Amino acid sequence: MDSLDLQVVQRAQGWIATGQSIWLCTVVSTFGSAPRGPGAMLVALPTGEYTGSLSGGCVEEDFMERLSQGHFAEHNHVVRYGEGGLAPNVALPCGGVLDVLIEYMPAGEETAEHLQAMQCALGGQYLATRTIQLGSSRRCLARSDENGPRVSRQVDEVAIRVGSVRRLLLAGLSPVAEFCASFALALGYEVILCDPRPEVIERFSMPGVQVHKRLPSAYIEENGCHATTAVVALTHDPRLDDLTLMEAVRTDAFYIGAMGSQRTSAKRFERLERIGGLDAQALARIHAPIGLRLGSKTPAEIALAVMADILRVSNGISHSTLGTVTH
Repeated sequence: MDSLDLQVVQRAQGWIATGQSIWLCTVVSTFGSAPRGPGAMLVALPTGEYTGSLSGGCVEEDFMERLSQGHFAEHNHVVRYGEGGLAPNVALPCGGVLDVLIEYMPAGEETAEHLQAMQCALGGQYLATRTIQLGSSRRCLARSDENGPRVSRQVDEVAIRVGSVRRLLLAGLSPVAEFCASFALALGYEVILCDPRPEVIERFSMPGVQVHKRLPSAYIEENGCHATTAVVALTHDPRLDDLTLMEAVRTDAFYIGAMGSQRTSAKRFERLERIGGLDAQALARIHAPIGLRLGSKTPAEIALAVMADILRVSNGISHSTLGTVTH
């Protein structure tokens, strides 16, 4: 299923292909409560057509009205919605404040190429960063292997990380995996569960989770993992976990982890090196023991520690001041 971001870019491409210039809006930052986070996009025509969203509807309505009246300048700029902003009479239902980047993108080859690069990044081919110069019409997109904040802003430019919808691949079903799936769905992740055991998988049902009755390693070998995929092995079963890890380190997955104590993890690393032939660089990509040091004991607490660590890595936060759990 296409993400909303991908739908926005595809609609923009369609309009540009027919010779229509577009306005692309991106949430840069939020203050207080807000219905959409940084990076949320909307593309529009002055005629009133648009795809995407920036809020619960109030910002979109005001923006489209102002756009139809020719209110916005044809250069990159940031406007504020909420108290003291562009439209102080527009109060967000949540009481928050939104800063929105507005880009005018004229029809033509340059815009078409920029949107095509965005589509490739959103489709999982690579991670990229869009850099938009404020006060001008300049923008560029460059590949980037780094995770970090979705949007960052300096005085005269905005940088937006572009990539496919984050994915969580669960290698085997367990109580911890079930809670991880629930948390990941709430965070907007695409969730895939692979487990070849029919007696285990048949009792599982969670709307929104893709279930594959096969070895996780076989799924990864066939489909690969793009750069916004997290792979976690949470069963304590070496037959599932070890094969998964050996395949995962050959992909672009940004996070690879396995559950187990320090002693269990040490034995696993020894097996992966001796039997799997993994070198030090490959082993260093594996988070084991998995998760942040939260004192977790129950499956829900362990899952929270796992997802917190995945979020930490995806946001580019250093681990220098954080520990790991020892379950």
